[in-house]
Amino acid sequence: MRKRIFKNIDWGILICTILLISIGLIALFSATQNTEYDELKKQVMWLFISIPIFILVIFVDYELIAKISPIFYAIFLILLVAVLFTESVNGATSWFDLGPFALQPSEFSKIFVILMFASAVNKIQERGKKEISKPIKLAISLVFVAIPVLLIIMQPDYGTALAFIVATIMILFTAGIDKKYIIIGILIIVILAPILYFFVLPEHAKTRIEVFLNPNLDPRGSGYNIIQSKLAIGAGQLFGMGLLKGNQTQLGFLYPKTTDFIFAVIGEEMGFVVTAAIVILYVVLITKGIYVAKTAKDDLGSYIAMGIVGIFLFHMVENIGMTIGLLPITGVPLPFVSYGGSSLLTNLILVALLLNISGRRQKAIFVE
Repeated sequence: MRKRIFKNIDWGILICTILLISIGLIALFSATQNTEYDELKKQVMWLFISIPIFILVIFVDYELIAKISPIFYAIFLILLVAVLFTESVNGATSWFDLGPFALQPSEFSKIFVILMFASAVNKIQERGKKEISKPIKLAISLVFVAIPVLLIIMQPDYGTALAFIVATIMILFTAGIDKKYIIIGILIIVILAPILYFFVLPEHAKTRIEVFLNPNLDPRGSGYNIIQSKLAIGAGQLFGMGLLKGNQTQLGFLYPKTTDFIFAVIGEEMGFVVTAAIVILYVVLITKGIYVAKTAKDDLGSYIAMGIVGIFLFHMVENIGMTIGLLPITGVPLPFVSYGGSSLLTNLILVALLLNISGRRQKAIFVE
């Protein structure tokens, strides 16, 4: 069985992951030299913690993991409620402070929400593919996503909530949901967007949107981070200013440089060549993830793989988009590259699930 898994695994996914982690560690080495490499040390520690879990997830059949996922789903729902009563950090109650490190339950929730929702859709479709398009059954399946999303919005963490929504859409699209729901969804968004903006969004969220449209509205306040990020990326030009030599990075103008704006650090010190390589690596990773979904041995594997693709796609587009001023700042990390133990472990588990699914696919792959 193990030989078959090794034979079928899409090694390109693993190679892309290793390269992205390596670039991230180099960037963290440069960004943390003034703090005695504290965050770099923690990231390396989390990497070593993640490796045995990563290997275990590859070799335990994903169908078994999906079967036990309701237990972990329930645990993390409890944690998402509990975290709301913790002390606010940077305006959000998203972390449990465990002394030497912090735990972010919304990150780990991604794994089990994808598994639960994919399993629910797969179960509904046992009586036929069109069953998921029945309003009541669709609504029941969406409850598994809606509850954690609402809890995450309450933190508030709009970026992570949007990642869940993108993953849900990708799974439903793969499941062949009736296109009328897509049209209805688009109409609802168009109608609700102005209502949410004027009557629901808190003031700081409105400010982020306004600053996104014009950073110079508040260049020393809300627009400061994006202005510094764009200056850093522009200063890097083709080959960068050199490791440990970036002005915005090393003089403390770029913040937070190890998490939200790590891409700007890379752009300033390593230049367009490396930032372009990062984008290419993500595109390859996402493309291969889609191929894993297409060639999975069953629908459950396809749905899990596409949910994971949705998470990576959103995080890549949003993080890179916000650092270059094309999207509003949401505090979404760059997978495998940004500092964050919860994020790193979660993303490695998601990659392990992709490798798990690819390793168990049939050799005769696709027949149209």
